[in-house]
Amino acid sequence: MNEQDLPIDIHVGKLVEWLISRRHVKHEWPDDIRTIREKINKAIQDMPEHPEITRLLTGTYINYFHCLKIIEILKETEKESKNILGWYGSQRMKDWQEVVRLYEKDSVYLAEAGQLLMRNVNFEIPAIKRQIAKCVQIQTDCDLKYEELKKGIDASKKQYLKNCKEIGIAGDDVKSELLGLLKTLPEEFAHVAEESKSLQRARQLYSDFISFTVSSHDSDCLPLLKFIMEHGNVTTYEWLYGEAPVTIQEPQLLVVSQKDTEPSSAEEIDFGGGAIDFGDTAVGGEGSGQIDFGDDLTTGEIDWGNLGESSPAEIDWGIKEGEEVTTAEITLEESGVAGGVAKGTEAFSVLHNQTTRNQFIDELYELEGFLSQRACELEEEGSAFSFNKFTNAPASVQDHNLEQVREMLEKVKKVLGRLSTTKMQHLFLISSSPRYVDRLAESLRSKLVIGEKLAESQAAVQQRKKDTIEEQCSLTPKLKLITERTRELQQHISEDISRKYKNRPVNIMGAHFAGHK
Repeated sequence: MNEQDLPIDIHVGKLVEWLISRRHVKHEWPDDIRTIREKINKAIQDMPEHPEITRLLTGTYINYFHCLKIIEILKETEKESKNILGWYGSQRMKDWQEVVRLYEKDSVYLAEAGQLLMRNVNFEIPAIKRQIAKCVQIQTDCDLKYEELKKGIDASKKQYLKNCKEIGIAGDDVKSELLGLLKTLPEEFAHVAEESKSLQRARQLYSDFISFTVSSHDSDCLPLLKFIMEHGNVTTYEWLYGEAPVTIQEPQLLVVSQKDTEPSSAEEIDFGGGAIDFGDTAVGGEGSGQIDFGDDLTTGEIDWGNLGESSPAEIDWGIKEGEEVTTAEITLEESGVAGGVAKGTEAFSVLHNQTTRNQFIDELYELEGFLSQRACELEEEGSAFSFNKFTNAPASVQDHNLEQVREMLEKVKKVLGRLSTTKMQHLFLISSSPRYVDRLAESLRSKLVIGEKLAESQAAVQQRKKDTIEEQCSLTPKLKLITERTRELQQHISEDISRKYKNRPVNIMGAHFAGHK
């Protein structure tokens, strides 16, 4: 194989060392480069306006091969300064020709070009690629985070609407809707009282069962349940005293909002600022400040009314001696509270009054417990003990089966369920504590606050993605430009080294940037 056809392979990382080892450049080439850079910085200050020069000076480090192109452009722009001997009189041309001459001395330009090629391939281009890849990754993460925050916002809103639905409001104006919901309490209590009538058979069974099993027990069990079944949801006054009041003065519910709870400015009491007037008249004249005790002013003694000069005064009782004393008769009215006025908690209905409502619920649980136990006993078919035990029981105790007990149990649970809903629990708390309206409204509002904070984070994520897209858009042309300039630099170095070795092919290895598009 002809030596002329043998390629010269040089790794890009060893290019400068290879040039020094082959004595193409000296070890002191960096010192020469500093002088050349100073002249380039001075020459670049005075450049003609030309699009090709602008392209060359944009985006990359100016090297020897750029200087050659600048001289070619100056040959056109400065041709008027050329004399008959072919020399250019333009200072611009002289400055750049001097730069090229210094570059070519001891092949300094090859060392600089090799170092620039190595820096671009090993550092500059990979750094820009990593930065672009990071932008792409951030955009992907932003998309995932955006969807995650969106789910959180939807979940927060669903939770808010769910809580509002449990309470029975739409959630548009929470406080007003909660206060409006209180107006439905009488209607809810009326439904409970009406459904309680369906528990007549269950209560009667319980009462008969207790009377049969416990002889000393009062047969009138579950009194409040019985009262509500017979009279409905009447006032507590009627439950306590057995008759309806003439007048009902129900306490007004005063709802205090947060802004109303702020302390107001204290009002000062006006004491008049002057001396206190006791209504006395001074001895020596007006305004002496002495109190008149009724004593003799001439003697200075107190007038005691001559208590010691006469016999003690007797009290006139209006009865003369010898007269018979008549005793006034006291007339007792009929016992009871006829014509009474229901005030305070007595004015509330028995289901509105917390004390009686709790008693009513306790009685329902008591009845539920009995029916549950009775259902378990009836499930034990063929129990001789159960059969013998209730042989002498009255017909009302024996005349029921498992299905009937279960039906009674479901009715009791239905009444309890109506009183145990989330809506009713909140209404009870609102009616007993007006400030609970503010606390409940704030609790519901906290669900929306979470959604608002997530929405702010979502907007920040969108802005972050937008910023990285803009950064990527600015880095992409920069990468393209530096890749093209580096590829050109590689080609120039290969051609220049090839000329020094009789045009042998030169391969600069390790430059993988060429794969970028």
